[in-house]
Amino acid sequence: MVASPENFLPRRRRPSASCFVSPNLSDVKMIQSLLLLSQEISSMKPLPFLVKRNSASMIHKSMLLSVLLEELLRNPTPGLPHSAILCFEEMYIVLQRIKFLIEDCSNGSKMWLLMQHETVANSFHELKVDLSTLMDVFPANDLDLNEDIKELILLIGKQCNDTKHYVDPCDQNLRFAVLEMLDRIKEEIVPDPSKLAQIFNKLGLRDSSSCRDEIESLEEEVQIVYDHKSKAEVIALIGLVRYAKCVLFGASTPRSNHQSRKAAPDIVIPMDFRCPISLDLLRDPVVVATGQTYDRPSINQWIASGHNTCPKTGQALNHTNLIPNVALRNLIALWCRDQRIPFKTEESQTNDRHNRVAPNKAAIEATKMTASFLVNELSVSESPDTANRVVHELRVLAKTDSDSRACIADAGSIPLLVKHFDSDHPNLQVNAVTTILNLSILDANKTTIMETDGAINGIAEVLRSGATWEAKGNAAATIFSLSGVHSYRKRLGRKTRIINGLVELAKAGPTGSKRDAMLAILNLAGDRETVGKLVDEGIVAVAGETMESLPEEAVTVMEAVVKRGVFAAVTVGYHVIKKLAVVLRNGSDRARESAAATLVSICRKGGTEMAAELAATPGIERVIWDLMATGTARARRKAATLMRILRRWTATQDANRTAGNAS
Repeated sequence: MVASPENFLPRRRRPSASCFVSPNLSDVKMIQSLLLLSQEISSMKPLPFLVKRNSASMIHKSMLLSVLLEELLRNPTPGLPHSAILCFEEMYIVLQRIKFLIEDCSNGSKMWLLMQHETVANSFHELKVDLSTLMDVFPANDLDLNEDIKELILLIGKQCNDTKHYVDPCDQNLRFAVLEMLDRIKEEIVPDPSKLAQIFNKLGLRDSSSCRDEIESLEEEVQIVYDHKSKAEVIALIGLVRYAKCVLFGASTPRSNHQSRKAAPDIVIPMDFRCPISLDLLRDPVVVATGQTYDRPSINQWIASGHNTCPKTGQALNHTNLIPNVALRNLIALWCRDQRIPFKTEESQTNDRHNRVAPNKAAIEATKMTASFLVNELSVSESPDTANRVVHELRVLAKTDSDSRACIADAGSIPLLVKHFDSDHPNLQVNAVTTILNLSILDANKTTIMETDGAINGIAEVLRSGATWEAKGNAAATIFSLSGVHSYRKRLGRKTRIINGLVELAKAGPTGSKRDAMLAILNLAGDRETVGKLVDEGIVAVAGETMESLPEEAVTVMEAVVKRGVFAAVTVGYHVIKKLAVVLRNGSDRARESAAATLVSICRKGGTEMAAELAATPGIERVIWDLMATGTARARRKAATLMRILRRWTATQDANRTAGNAS
């Protein structure tokens, strides 16, 4: 027997296939499976706060069913009639649905369950009706059951024979109170803390930890629900819980990774799957005229801001047509599936554009209230520990979305955060600089940060002498973010302390911090004047040193520096030619392309001495031939140029030897 998926409450995860189809088992095995399933449900605890009576009633009926099933196993009927087999198959599906519904309600968001409590109550009622029907048609007389068991069957059927679903008045009143509070928030009326506390106490949200878990559950719901109205409602609830968490329980101590119930290990995104502009995972990869791949929103913004060149290569774009990179998108989708990272297909992205969630007034106002409350708390914080807890809350909030970043900045947080850059409290320092990093993602906030007194000097100081590598790395990432604006790139590049700090971090930091520094350097290297300072600080040697651990970042920096640098950059580049040749042989497609472009620039600007050093590399011609055959379009062009350079050098050497012999 098969149940329709519509029989399951469409709140959260879809159940497995076993919930829709009864197993094909022998008579005894079927009854044993039913008994185990009923006992599993019987061992569950009723929901403690919402739909409590409905869940308790269903668990009780499962206990009664387990008594019936135990009797059937003790006194088996040889050769069960067909009607009994059909009844047991249907019972298996109903019990699976009961189990899934109770688990779903227990593990999900309490707030969202409250909003859906009438629908949930109706789902419990439908399951009762199904059980009642099964008891009515159960062939008790054909199974030679004693009178007590027959009475038990009648009792279960009678208890399931409710005319309508039961809605708890307390749940109804609590739902009304939450909706009323959201309406008042829309009108910019700050919630009464005592009423807020009553609501959250009734929901079992009684400390910061439970509120954090509730926010995580609601964020899962946002990904699960499909219609934009429901998404907007869930987003509003997230805003309410965030506000209540801060107001009722204060800024909390940051939770370590092992404490987070949903924490996952850091996942390193392959460089080929990152957009060269945003450095984020490519969600909608497209190819530009030069053959480079970018994320569609990032390259669209680049072109819209007036640029007519390829961000990575600096080549002029012959046209601005964007061609979807379907093959790469499919590879990224497969990788994301293996890593359990959500990845939307082109079809789902199209649907999202048609069903985009409109800005939610309640959510925005709740975020404004949360930001204002936290910034006010930060302004009066007297101890580093208290300030650290508040700044950590701001850091988390700033990571959520653009509205949150705007609200935090508008509340006047940036000058207060800058004051904590020189804190002796290492966690406070890293939380402050990371919050600024998160805020800088919003373009409007970049301007505010650049214009705030002491902000850039403070970031430079953390970059050079931060208390932790994380603080230094996030300071470098902030420089990278701010330098995305062309005019700020020049201003940042003029700061000697920034250049010195980035180069030192790239030289001595751990891998993650090195990467942050190299990416910031790459952005700053777009300005020719800054390149001179980078060369003076020894960036070419540092890039050579990091070429083994971070080949793509190192060769891309080398390419930018040699392309825009003075002759000194080319001269220093002589010492990394052999390392570039190694990348040319063993690197990724992107690294090989940059290595080829760098070698072309070095040989063209450095003359015969550079070409001689490259020619002396064992097997270099075979490597170049391989790149001409298998590299990207740009890599093949650069490889062909390299081959011509080597052949001209060889021809010149042969001519010189011939002239020498003749003389």
